[in-house]
Amino acid sequence: MLPPRNPSLRRALGTLLATVTLTVTPVVTPTALAAGPAQAGPAVVEQDVTFSGSGGPTLHGTVLAPAEPAAARRPAMVMVHGSGRVSRDGYRAEAEAFARSGIVTLIYDKRPKASRSDVDFGLLADDALAGLRALRSRADVDPDRVGLWGVSEGGWVAPLAASRTAEVAFVVTVGAAGVAPERQQSWNLVNRLAAAGVSGSLVDTVSRTALGLVVGAGLFPEAGYDPAPVLARVTRPVLGLWGELDRVVPGAESLRLFRESLDAAGNRRYALGSVPGADHTMRLSPDGFRRGDEVSPAYLERVSSWVHGLAGTTAAVEVGTPARQERDSAPVEPGSPAAHLVAVAVLLVAFGGYGAGAAVRRLRGRRGAPPARRAARVLATTGLLAVLGLFAYLGQLSATNARNPGAVLLGRPLPWLGLQLLAVAVVVAAMITAWGLWRARSEPGHRLRLGLLVAGGVVFVPWAVHWGLLLP
Repeated sequence: MLPPRNPSLRRALGTLLATVTLTVTPVVTPTALAAGPAQAGPAVVEQDVTFSGSGGPTLHGTVLAPAEPAAARRPAMVMVHGSGRVSRDGYRAEAEAFARSGIVTLIYDKRPKASRSDVDFGLLADDALAGLRALRSRADVDPDRVGLWGVSEGGWVAPLAASRTAEVAFVVTVGAAGVAPERQQSWNLVNRLAAAGVSGSLVDTVSRTALGLVVGAGLFPEAGYDPAPVLARVTRPVLGLWGELDRVVPGAESLRLFRESLDAAGNRRYALGSVPGADHTMRLSPDGFRRGDEVSPAYLERVSSWVHGLAGTTAAVEVGTPARQERDSAPVEPGSPAAHLVAVAVLLVAFGGYGAGAAVRRLRGRRGAPPARRAARVLATTGLLAVLGLFAYLGQLSATNARNPGAVLLGRPLPWLGLQLLAVAVVVAAMITAWGLWRARSEPGHRLRLGLLVAGGVVFVPWAVHWGLLLP
């Protein structure tokens, strides 16, 4: 959990950081998809229910169960959401499949939130437990066999809920990250850019610099949440599954961290493995980026058989072959919002002030061109374009979740290549303007204007290096 931040600073950063926030939500939200062709099997009945979430909101859900009566009470499972504004219908395909297999399943609408960054894993865990208690009270459910299923963000929430009470009989996680959200999101962004053919400085700019600034400003909820200590308190049976083609969460790394943490808990009833051909949310996919409409049948069968197999079994640990992971995740260093605000303010004043100063001089009837006038104009113009263009481009990447960086040439999207050329022009023009400033040392009126402009050029160099504009 990140420490609280200065509220006034956060408000001042809102406009700037809106353009550099590259999806602070760490995962893909599933949509309502069919689980493949119509499935034969027992009919399913539905019942709408309500229950009180943590802090008082009424949550609405649907319980799906086999229509035919059973000789004994059945196991049951609450499906815990991934990130975003998710409704119960996003999980209906899987819920129906689980219900046909004999597992009473609850899907529910996620609690409303005030903003995109309004996320609290503790509250979400309590909501899941409220749903679990609602299931435990049903006449057709065995209260000692009710567990939690969590996908993506739910892979952090479900174990947290299970660590708080012995009422949770088991935990199923799907595409759960064993690393902190900021680290997972950085890994996800690197994958998206690599898939588009992007390499070089833009990758670090998007996945480290911009993300680090958002983390440092406290605008990435739960960014530093560490799942390992929570998993080390989970002693109930755990099934952890990762799609072989998961590009959102580092599956092999997460599997290893799950195993280490569950071993630390002394948990000897867990199964971890990957699902062939499946993406982050267990849809069949050709590459992990393009989502299919079919939920993996192997995944549905694996979850159902594991839940039913828990009854009366002895302790056992099963670890399958992890999915291939091309790169490890890396920590994200929080940026300094105050330092960035100051730097941007200096640059805008310096570059914008040159033109404003010229207009004021004309209004006052003053004539005379400063030395290196052309270089100064180039510096002021290219400086403004580089600063404003950077945030405009990062804003465009944010709007598309880094899926559309533009046409790529030599590993650089053309917009990024254009920004880098502007940055080089700024440096060259700054050096020529600095020479003009030295020549104007005996002309106070020109010296002030050129001095401010050159100061902007001096600040621009480390700023541009930090944002990758002057790096390969």
